[in-house]
Formats: sequence, structure tokens, C-alpha cells
Amino acid sequence: MMNDNNYVECLVSRKPSVLMAFLKILTIMLAVAFFILGMISPIFLIVFIALCVAAYFAIQNSSIEYEYLYCDKEISIDRIYNKSRRKNAGKFETDKLEILAPARSYHLDEYKNKQNYKTLDYSSGIKDQQPDPTYVMYYDGREKLVFEPSAEFVSAVRNVAPRKVFTD
Repeated sequence: MMNDNNYVECLVSRKPSVLMAFLKILTIMLAVAFFILGMISPIFLIVFIALCVAAYFAIQNSSIEYEYLYCDKEISIDRIYNKSRRKNAGKFETDKLEILAPARSYHLDEYKNKQNYKTLDYSSGIKDQQPDPTYVMYYDGREKLVFEPSAEFVSAVRNVAPRKVFTD
């Protein structure tokens, strides 16, 4: 029989990037222009096809969501592109978890001066939210994860690592 806290998932949408929105509009506008110019010379049709491919990839990568999954002492984070394509961003075992706390927690003070952590941001990217939903997780002496788990997600991780997870 499966325990309720044995499996928890959470979905967070990433704030759309201004650069990707600009790139989408630019490639579509240039593609239309080169299609019209393609009626004059077939060389422009080759550029039109290349711009259509660029626009396709810009549209596919403009909408990103993160899915956090906790199952059997493992945290898994996936990126979902344009609500259709999924890519695993990482798997993290709770045994190697150093600390998980809110981003502004005093429990993280001893980690703030350490430079050897690679920062991985899996949050929505929206700054100055009240209350701040972001949590920071230091993992295995190598990685610092920034993400926005639900209260249920944090509670499930806290059940297996109570001395490493803080909710203040």
C-alpha cells in the first residue's frame, strides 16, 4: 500500500523570456518578408525556409514549465517545453541533500559564502513575490537548486529528512 507522502508532484510555469518573445516575432516577420522576396528570386526562398525552421524552434522553446516530483526518497525535476515535450533536468536523492529551506531563511546563512556550488534555477523567474515561494536546496556539496515547491512537496521531503528541511 502506498503512503500519501510517498509521491508528490508540483508544476510551475516559467516566466516567458523577453528575448524569446522578441526572437519569435522577429523570425516570423523576417520569414514573411523573405517569402514575399522569394517571388522575385528563388534564393530568398532558401532563407525563408531557414527562418521558418528558426521560428519553429523559437516557438517550441518559448514556453517552459517545471515539474517537481518526489517519489521514494528521490526528487526529480523535468522541463516541459511548450506543453508537449519533456526533458529530465535532474534527479536528486534525499540522502545527499544538505539543506532545503526558504530562499530568505537564516538556516542558509552558512552556505551563502560558499562559491563551489553550481546554481541551477528551476523557479518561475518572477521576482519579489509576496510571500516568496522560492526554496533553496544545497545538494551533495556541488549544486544549489532554486525552485518553488508546494507545501505538500516540502512536507513529504521533510518526513524523510527532518533535520535537513526547514519551513521557516
